[in-house]
Amino acid sequence: MKKYLFLVVFCLFILSCDKKNKVESAVTAIPLEVKVERFDKIFFETSPKDLEKVKKEFPYFFPEGNDNSVWLQKMQDPILRELYTEVQKKYADFDPEKLELESLFKHIKYYFPQTKAPKVITVISEMDYKNKVIYADSLVIISLELYLGKNHKFYQFPNYIKQNFEQRQILPDVVSSFSSRKIAPVTDKKMLSQMIYFGKQLYLKDLLLPNYTDAEKMGYTPEQIKWCEENESYMWRYFIEKEMLYSDDQKLIPRFINPAPFSKFYLEIDNDSPGQVGAWIGWQIVRSYMKNNEVPIADLLKTDAKEIFVKSKYKPKK
Repeated sequence: MKKYLFLVVFCLFILSCDKKNKVESAVTAIPLEVKVERFDKIFFETSPKDLEKVKKEFPYFFPEGNDNSVWLQKMQDPILRELYTEVQKKYADFDPEKLELESLFKHIKYYFPQTKAPKVITVISEMDYKNKVIYADSLVIISLELYLGKNHKFYQFPNYIKQNFEQRQILPDVVSSFSSRKIAPVTDKKMLSQMIYFGKQLYLKDLLLPNYTDAEKMGYTPEQIKWCEENESYMWRYFIEKEMLYSDDQKLIPRFINPAPFSKFYLEIDNDSPGQVGAWIGWQIVRSYMKNNEVPIADLLKTDAKEIFVKSKYKPKK
């Protein structure tokens, strides 16, 4: 019996690898080149007398109503110029990131054929960590000052925020911003809906970032991913026993969904837990749903949370 089970598992593994290899071969063959414009470099290396030229080339960065003195002050601000210097030290050569972005956009093109490859523009945005990447229709704007490495001297943020200020987080952040344009918005206040929403976002990272670890997709450390895997059954039992899945108590969102230093079970395990464990559980539910149902990715993103949960046949690993 054990020998038979081993053969079944082995055959499924081979089939899965073959399917993955075919997808990756098709993705690689897609003709696509990303155009990158270094607005950060252009802005801080432009002479003040040539400001109007920059404004004409990048009008979306210069909203009406601001006098030129505002932009000239930014050009000459010593703190911003020091920040620009630090960005240049790390990203003087952006070609490695450009290649990674091209691979990502090829994956997006494969799964979403109607999506056009956007232009990538790098900026310095004064540490707006809630908008590290903005994916618009034809533009992807990346704030490079937020990817200098978590231990950079400029970062005066809590550890749970700055741990994602790494180069390796650029692409996961691009996918997060992209996903907000593709995933149907949550229409109710139930915690399950929030869990599944972020589960869909993380499942998109499974497809679009196949060479990234679960920790990188989630924005966790390897230790935090390990904690979730080891406590999956316990967390799930807690959610069920406390009847949280269909609760519309909005206090549950900051406790288990939003970025935070830890999740709030109000138990001894809190200090060991990472934040956002509800999103992580939602990810496992979506993975189980896609494993047990033949559903195109576009349909998954439109399917409501309850249907996904019921059809997922999700069971936490013990």
